[in-house]
Amino acid sequence: MTTQSTSLQKACRLLRALTDVRNSRLTDLALAAGVDKASALRLLETLTAEGLVQRDPATKAFTPGPEWLALHAATLHRTDLRPLVRPALIRLANTFEDTAILSVPSGCESVCIELRLGTFPIRANYLEIGSRRPLGIGAGSLALLAALPDAEVDAVLEGIAPAMRRYPRFSREMLLGHVQATRARGYAVLLDVVVERMGGIAIALPGPDGYPLGALSIAALNERITGRVAAMARALRREADTICTTWRSHGGAIPTTDRPATRPRTREEA
Repeated sequence: MTTQSTSLQKACRLLRALTDVRNSRLTDLALAAGVDKASALRLLETLTAEGLVQRDPATKAFTPGPEWLALHAATLHRTDLRPLVRPALIRLANTFEDTAILSVPSGCESVCIELRLGTFPIRANYLEIGSRRPLGIGAGSLALLAALPDAEVDAVLEGIAPAMRRYPRFSREMLLGHVQATRARGYAVLLDVVVERMGGIAIALPGPDGYPLGALSIAALNERITGRVAAMARALRREADTICTTWRSHGGAIPTTDRPATRPRTREEA
């Protein structure tokens, strides 16, 4: 592997780490990307010069730059699930009064790309848009992992082994057991293992080939899930079926958001 390709990989890992809002300082970015601070600073300065990253001169915090936002906008035009899923998130948050989340797979991680907070006073606020977790860590992330073929599950668990050290309540054997339970019941449930007293219930959104496009989840206090598992599972299944049906009916493309028709101007107005 050449030095150039190695540097490119490190730059990609830094950009990936920057999607998590908790990673804005050089130290945090370097740690999340597995890059030494000197190399991270050099690469971030190059990315800044190219407009993919920007740095606040006062706080020294790094954030996505204008060129990254342009690339992001172009990508979203083709693949953004959020317009299709937002109504479901709103309905779930309104019905159960807890946080509804959309996560998507990204390599060996899941990424929170949209959420709606419920009105219950004690909220699951440990996830934000852009938050990343190893696949299997969290209900939505577990639903994504369980939807993968066995060979990919094994490869993912091998790949995330170093990251799992940050989650002492998890182990390979435990995750494999949860994968089997998730497949058997058709949805994932994790309670009191990522955050104390908090849990989640989730369902994968399969694409036409069965590969997961994303996952819908509800995060709440443990007792608010255990007493309503059946109702939450039915609601998640109903929303997932609607989303996947709409996705297939549009040939795998995101339907354009309906907008009010513009009234033609009269001659006097023109």
